[in-house]
Amino acid sequence: MAEQIPFTLGIEEEYLLVDAESGALCEAPEALMRACKADLAGQVGPEFLRCQIEVGTPVAAGLAEARAHLARLRDGIARHAAAFGLAPISVACHPVADWRAQGRTDKDRYNRISREMGGVARRMLICGMHVHVGIPDRDMRIDLMNQFSWFLPPLLALSASSPFWLGEDTMLASYRTTVFAGYPRTGLPPRLAGWGGFARSVSALTESGIIEDASKIWWDLRPSARFPTLATRICDACPRLDDTITLVALVQATLRMLWRLSRRNLRWRQYDNFLLAENRWRAARYGLTEGLIDFGTGRIIPFEALAEDWLAAIAEDADALDCQPAVAGLRRIIARGNAAEQQRAIFASALAAGASREEAFRAVVMWLIAEFRRDL
Repeated sequence: MAEQIPFTLGIEEEYLLVDAESGALCEAPEALMRACKADLAGQVGPEFLRCQIEVGTPVAAGLAEARAHLARLRDGIARHAAAFGLAPISVACHPVADWRAQGRTDKDRYNRISREMGGVARRMLICGMHVHVGIPDRDMRIDLMNQFSWFLPPLLALSASSPFWLGEDTMLASYRTTVFAGYPRTGLPPRLAGWGGFARSVSALTESGIIEDASKIWWDLRPSARFPTLATRICDACPRLDDTITLVALVQATLRMLWRLSRRNLRWRQYDNFLLAENRWRAARYGLTEGLIDFGTGRIIPFEALAEDWLAAIAEDADALDCQPAVAGLRRIIARGNAAEQQRAIFASALAAGASREEAFRAVVMWLIAEFRRDL
């Protein structure tokens, strides 16, 4: 079975819809959703709030195919939205929108979530990006999940795109993670003893009627409830397509590296979630700017050094998967800053040029609109 691991890919992204002129958050008209569904059948749908649209690519054999699928989805939604004077943005939080003013999608799953979560659910004006990697063997899926947790904080730091909330600078790079933390069954996944351990844990909740199935488990990394995949869920939505693809490539190549080690009876060192959670917090708070903890040496190391070690560890796997240019995009993100840093810079530049806070935030949203289509 190990020889047959395909490492196929599927990508899910959540977008917000804004007025193309003002940048204000808008609900998706029914006609827009019909047009998107007719054009992109089975790959686009509503999300929890009516101002959101979710896309999911078909299964892709490799990164180039996955990128083509996602580019087509982004382009299609942007084209259809433009007919209504709207534009999609891919960002974890709108800089100024008020969650209290948003309407909820009338759908059985979302209605149940709203009843169960109460006010916590109403605050979910957030968007993420998920990467599914095909790993058919169930026990291997769990084994790789246990080891991959170490890489979740760096992925969050790279993807962080939510510095603002309700028109205020939160001083975090990813405020989305703090909002989502209000849900149960979130955060770092526990260490599990094979697929049987995962199944028993899920059964304990399904048999008691707490959840219907494993899709109500919202860990940062989770075996899919419907597909033979392992899905990373920690990333903020990325404004720019090629940044998303870099993250996808890093996930795919890293999982292949961990599998390759297992073929030689080796494995990535595992640390307690107590320690990993500290790096997760540092990633959410500081993004790329303050480094992460190297538990081997007991020191905080700059993200640049961590990135070079990471790229060296997965070099063989990036070659095997033909995704070398995409993983090298890690250096590009670090050099120019993640999306949280870029939004802060645009906001500060606009203020320095004499703009009001309202005008400066509009400049941020206009940049997000342009970034959405930049790499199509």
